[in-house]
Amino acid sequence: MEKRAIKPLFTESSSPSARFIACLILSFLLISVDHQHQHLASLRAMLAVAVYPLQYAASLPVHLVDDLAQTLATRRALQGENEHLRGENTQLQARVLRFAALETENQRLRQLLDSSANRREDVAVAEILTVDSNPAQQQVIINKGSRSHLYVGQPIADAHGLLGQIIQVSPFTATALLVCDERHAVAVEVNRTGLRAVAVGAGESNELMLSFVPTNADIEVGDLITSSGLDNRFPAGYAVGTVTAISAVPGDQFAKISVQPSAQIGHTREVLIVWPERRVDAGATPP
Repeated sequence: MEKRAIKPLFTESSSPSARFIACLILSFLLISVDHQHQHLASLRAMLAVAVYPLQYAASLPVHLVDDLAQTLATRRALQGENEHLRGENTQLQARVLRFAALETENQRLRQLLDSSANRREDVAVAEILTVDSNPAQQQVIINKGSRSHLYVGQPIADAHGLLGQIIQVSPFTATALLVCDERHAVAVEVNRTGLRAVAVGAGESNELMLSFVPTNADIEVGDLITSSGLDNRFPAGYAVGTVTAISAVPGDQFAKISVQPSAQIGHTREVLIVWPERRVDAGATPP
């Protein structure tokens, strides 16, 4: 039985070395031709256009990660800057409120000083520390006492009128009874006519009542009531209040007269401590 010659499935190709050398020679030829005559420029441009989507798709994740990192960093920076600006805004608002309070305080002090400039008595400015919480007692505590030469019975005022008198003194503070308290009384006169009376506090109603005014007396609503100085305690000429109502009951000898205090009771923060001229001459030492 004859043996048939078996043909190989694949024909023998050139060796890898031969192929490499052929590709190398072809590459040098193409480089030389392109360098001298630029024949392959259009081909490179076409290949670059064809490859660009692949390059863009390959670089897209890197760009997305960079953009996300930059966005997060910018967001954190903006949040930090926003918090810093909020803190500065809060501080500036607090300063504005403080400046407004100082401006208001300066205005009050200026009014007090302008008021005291028209008086011959020695005066000093004191600040109200607390207000008595008992509604039946109209009194306040101020931040000056016996170390500032305050004494019991000393009058106090504000920029608008007579406020009350000192009833208790300690080394650093003093308690003052306000003119609207029922226990307080001051000798007054009607500024228009010179009619004399006594102004007594009406208690919680924040008003005064004029005592011992005859029903036929010359007094009208709107008349200014001032201290007369006849009680040897309050200096003369301080505004006490303004007449707001007059009523007379048939058969009564005296009229019922209501007076609105001139002092800003319940609103003022600073008061004038007054040393009447007669007390200074008697030896009392102003601060």
